[in-house]
Amino acid sequence: MEEILIIKLGALGDIIQADGALRDIRMHHGNARISVLTTAPYQRVMERCPWVDRVIVDPRCSWLRIRQMNELRLLLRNSGFTMVYDLQQVDRTRLYRHLFLPEVDWMGDTRGATYYLKRAKSCCAADHFAAHLARVGLTPRFVKRSDVSWMAEEIGDILKHHGIPDRFIALLPGGSAEHPQKRWLGYQDLARKFSAAGLTVVTIPGPDEMELCDTLPATPLLYNNSYLDYFQLAGVLTRAAYIVGNDSGPTHIGAHIGRPGLALFGGHTPAVSTGIQHTRFQWIEVENLQKLDTARVWQKITEYLTFA
Repeated sequence: MEEILIIKLGALGDIIQADGALRDIRMHHGNARISVLTTAPYQRVMERCPWVDRVIVDPRCSWLRIRQMNELRLLLRNSGFTMVYDLQQVDRTRLYRHLFLPEVDWMGDTRGATYYLKRAKSCCAADHFAAHLARVGLTPRFVKRSDVSWMAEEIGDILKHHGIPDRFIALLPGGSAEHPQKRWLGYQDLARKFSAAGLTVVTIPGPDEMELCDTLPATPLLYNNSYLDYFQLAGVLTRAAYIVGNDSGPTHIGAHIGRPGLALFGGHTPAVSTGIQHTRFQWIEVENLQKLDTARVWQKITEYLTFA
């Protein structure tokens, strides 16, 4: 059996956006065993992914931890891989080719790669992977149409427990604590506008967002008094009438699960570099997200959403 390795270490939003590439690779290597190398936070997501047969966890530790890195090297070398698709394309994975699998056919952006292509700075991952996979000889059918509906769990009991009707709005005001400039501050006013229009508003707090969501006039969705996992989160977003969120992993789940919504981008990351243009989401991009007026956000929402 042919053995294929895909490298995708993180982060959550990047893994979500790579779904279409994973599916195209699966379709191209229909009889192969496909392994994905990822990191511990995304192990469960990749174990559920229908395009993957095996998950290998990369400790992503310091190179000075020689024993752990040697164990990973031996595992990869002994797996008999005939092709590696590097969908991470960072310094660490470039070194993996040279130190771990120098003789294996490699799609990536490192020196000596069998199928080499450097990602343009303004190019989103989907567009880059489409061009890169074509160099390998794949027909990129799904790479620009990621669909992570396979992540969604049935969450009717959670909505029923919180008294949430069939039509509701999901607000995702959180985001990485490392990038506070990616968080918009107008969700309180926005939640009030939705409520005044007769719509139920929910939030889905993560472990670092409980206090933030408690400040909003919205229902925080919890399960057994704790935050929802990725699969419950996806289940809620699948049922939402509309989603508004920052440039975050949960927002990209909503966008790539096929729901309509609005993503808010500050100057940190150009919106089109994230692939949001390949989804049903609209977006607003401003240099300083903290200065974005609620009226502008509401106007963009009402271009799509009706309140009848």
